[in-house]
Amino acid sequence: MGKPTGFKEFKRKTEPYRDAMARTLDFKEIYTPHDATHLSTQGARCMDCGVPFCQSGDGCPVYNLIPEWNDLVYNNRWKEALERLHKTNNFPEFTGRVCPAPCEGACVLGVNEPAVTIKNIECAIADRGFDEGWVVANPPSVRSGKKVAVVGSGPAGLAAAAQLNLAGHEVTVYERDDRIGGLLMYGIPNMKLEKDVVDRRVNLLKEEGVKFVVNANVGGTGANAIAIDSLVADNDAVLLATGATTPRDLKIPNREGDGIHFAMEFLLKNTKSLLDSNLEDGAYISAKDKNVIVIGGGDTGTDCIGTSLRHGCKSLVNFEIMPRPADSRPADNPWPLWPKIYRVDYGHEEAAKRFGADPRVYSVSGKEFVRDENGKLLGIKTVEVDGSFKEVPGTEKFWEADIIFLSMGFLGPEHYVSKPLALELDPRSNYKADYGSFQTSANKVFAAGDCRRGQSLVVRAIDEGRLAAEQICKFLSASA
Repeated sequence: MGKPTGFKEFKRKTEPYRDAMARTLDFKEIYTPHDATHLSTQGARCMDCGVPFCQSGDGCPVYNLIPEWNDLVYNNRWKEALERLHKTNNFPEFTGRVCPAPCEGACVLGVNEPAVTIKNIECAIADRGFDEGWVVANPPSVRSGKKVAVVGSGPAGLAAAAQLNLAGHEVTVYERDDRIGGLLMYGIPNMKLEKDVVDRRVNLLKEEGVKFVVNANVGGTGANAIAIDSLVADNDAVLLATGATTPRDLKIPNREGDGIHFAMEFLLKNTKSLLDSNLEDGAYISAKDKNVIVIGGGDTGTDCIGTSLRHGCKSLVNFEIMPRPADSRPADNPWPLWPKIYRVDYGHEEAAKRFGADPRVYSVSGKEFVRDENGKLLGIKTVEVDGSFKEVPGTEKFWEADIIFLSMGFLGPEHYVSKPLALELDPRSNYKADYGSFQTSANKVFAAGDCRRGQSLVVRAIDEGRLAAEQICKFLSASA
């Protein structure tokens, strides 16, 4: 805990973002510099709650020792706080930026007061660790002689690689894109996670002995293809951490044609062009001077909003089929469950500053995309829906749009990796592998992260990567 009476004396105050209008002029991170004094005060609010639900199953998926490092920050013992943080989380500099903080939703103080600013404190501990030079490569002293291939370099793959390498195994990570990081590199835009933060951690893993192969399309075809069965044959174990990359489509009339893009295509091309040429190569989907509609909420929808604003879009609307959430917890959503309440994320704030109102329109469903006789996108027809998603008669409306982004979640992994192995799939088309064992139906092949559990959080992917590595280590020991 922090100060025994801190939760009575101090109010919750998060670290502010940069000014909403100023930050839309660039793709730099939205965060302001950490204030150690402020964070020490916020750490003081961590109470002696007896059972810290923040680090329970309802809170942090990696079971971070949150009260311990809150107390250490309050007492200005930052290096010790970093040591405690790294015991459970390989990449706190990632989660401190992009995690929605289920730990704060489960904070005991949150029963009747605003929760402790856990996410801010976590990010500050990690950043200070790098600034002070406390985070250094820690290669294993002994090698096991066992080889493990990890397919996919997102948070699950990287966490597993880190743990397997620490155990002394020879680990090679295969990534089909041209940069390491998976979702962290190309799925999350720079303003939330600058890529030098990702590269910094990847470089540490390289120093520790992890090998990385980019442009490696495992299971695919073409010049960069690597046969998955060969990978299995050449290694003692293989971990599939390919993510859930099959997007949910909106199959309504006039779907085919220019002007309609999946969110991840938009975000990936933007980040790649930004890193390659600062957007000067034009190899991205531009929203400049366009009427933009984003269909679907969540983090990815918000990222489409933020990216479109930075391009200089003409107008912006965000459709959500769900009704507007309540401002406070409804009766069927009690603590310590994640609070399903109305929130204003960075993109919503920026759009409101730019256009004068929150861009979100709730309880609306697409009926038909509208195109002219030449196939040019003109907009979309919608209808309002009630709480049971039934159409409300007389609520049809046409919305003008030059470009529409589909951000409605993901259906599961792409199966060209799993088909040659004839892997069993679960009812939702994910690789079938029980949580805890992570063993697929194929010998020596494991699965972790979104490709196993379905679309979820970065912190859950890290948890699965760590646990899968533990099971692979047991498997390798048994087969020695």
